[in-house]
Amino acid sequence: MTTSLIRPKPSRSVAVKAKLDYPVIDTDLHTIEYAPLLEDYIDKYGGSKLVDQFRAAIERGISYLGREWYTQTKQEQRDKRSVRAPWWGLPTKNTLDLATVTLPKLLHERLGEQGTDFAVLYPNVALFPLHSNREEARRVFTRAINHYHADLYRPYSDRITPVAAVPLHTPQEGVEELEFAIKLGLKAVIIPGAIRRPIKEVAAKYPPQHHPDVARYAQWLDFYGLDSEYDYDPFWAKAVELGAALTTHSGSQGWSGRSSITNYMFNHIGHFADASEALAKALFFGGVTRRFPQLRVGLLEAGAAWGSNVYAHLIDRWHKRNRDAVHNYNPDLIDGELLERLFEGYGDDVVRGRKPSRAELVAGALGVSIGRLGRDLTAEEIDDFALAGIEKPEDIRDRFVPNFFFGTESDDRTVTAAFNTKLNPFGVKLNAFWSSDSGHWDVPDLTETLAESWDLVEQGLLTESDFKDFVFGNPYKFYTEANPRFFEGTAVEAALKKSGAAPRRDVAEAAPVAAE
Repeated sequence: MTTSLIRPKPSRSVAVKAKLDYPVIDTDLHTIEYAPLLEDYIDKYGGSKLVDQFRAAIERGISYLGREWYTQTKQEQRDKRSVRAPWWGLPTKNTLDLATVTLPKLLHERLGEQGTDFAVLYPNVALFPLHSNREEARRVFTRAINHYHADLYRPYSDRITPVAAVPLHTPQEGVEELEFAIKLGLKAVIIPGAIRRPIKEVAAKYPPQHHPDVARYAQWLDFYGLDSEYDYDPFWAKAVELGAALTTHSGSQGWSGRSSITNYMFNHIGHFADASEALAKALFFGGVTRRFPQLRVGLLEAGAAWGSNVYAHLIDRWHKRNRDAVHNYNPDLIDGELLERLFEGYGDDVVRGRKPSRAELVAGALGVSIGRLGRDLTAEEIDDFALAGIEKPEDIRDRFVPNFFFGTESDDRTVTAAFNTKLNPFGVKLNAFWSSDSGHWDVPDLTETLAESWDLVEQGLLTESDFKDFVFGNPYKFYTEANPRFFEGTAVEAALKKSGAAPRRDVAEAAPVAAE
């Protein structure tokens, strides 16, 4: 047994943990890959050529935004509208934390200082291959990264587990990589929040290989569930079959409203929420949560306020624009006779001596708004809620609330929206779960994270019951509703046995629900 080289320091989080009679689960703790070792795995799957490509990708910057901004003059930044990318994103001054999120043995030793029983790990480099449009590199990198993490963290699986990166440029690719990851023993999954695809008409005129600058901007975002080029149902079905609770960690920096060429914070604030909202709406409106009620999707680093907002507005808008109510705005239902009488009685200052026909009055009353369209709409085109199969507002609740979980950082006060039964329709609480984001600039000291969340209790923003759901109940539910055996052999299982607090049997023994 290795003698510890550090002395655990007392922390506010340890004091908070001592008060609790349940385990704490961190659903988002970031780690840093040790490049020389990771390159050995890349070499195994792709050879030296892919190792060189990996090094070049790191040098350019691991996000699609890249680091080109930092090599350009001010004029070049303006001429190219180069989006300012992140910088200084790791806890470097806190060298102990920096080493902790790099060395599995040290992380395992120090997790108690954070007040955490079990953590799901999100590596930094694992995110960038998911968005690559080069298939060979994408698949080699993700397999190498997954194999690296499966091997490196396997000895510490009682308290930590890394996610498997699963690319989704096609549903078949997703199925194959998910099956590979499960065989490695990985049980948590990250998918890209969207896939950037070329706009075909533009690509035909300006082939990407000859016009890379045009291709960079002539793209659209595929959120899988709605308007996709592919049917992703085989992937959702495989995820349910294999017990994979899916998460996403993709943001929206660089999207049109988040493309400042000078200010990173302008681009950053709210960008995870925007990306998560788009994915959740696509899965809902595309009927994915209807067809796969057992599918669980965790939307990380986005907070919970946006989820409360979307849930409330889905119901509000359904009341106004469901397939029956939307006919309140159907131009064909204008009462021409009544309109004509009203214009005759009140319209002198509008018609000004003209003698319009009834048809002209109807057309004029519609003004510049959207009136008659170029063709008749089908019933499905009229009803935006058709694919989701919404017949009553309770259906929205049942196809949104159980399926989505909202990763919220320790100090995010907006988490209160998730637990606000007066705000959320039907008095529900949304599934906000604790995502510390330790290992990134958001967390200068990982030993403070649990205490920061407890501060919300002391400030009266969360009840103690809400706090329990936040740091234990909802994370436990997220993983065990997908895979009842997720916590077998872990510190979570041991803590529950020790406390005598048996896990919810309706969750732990739930059989997968067949797709409709």
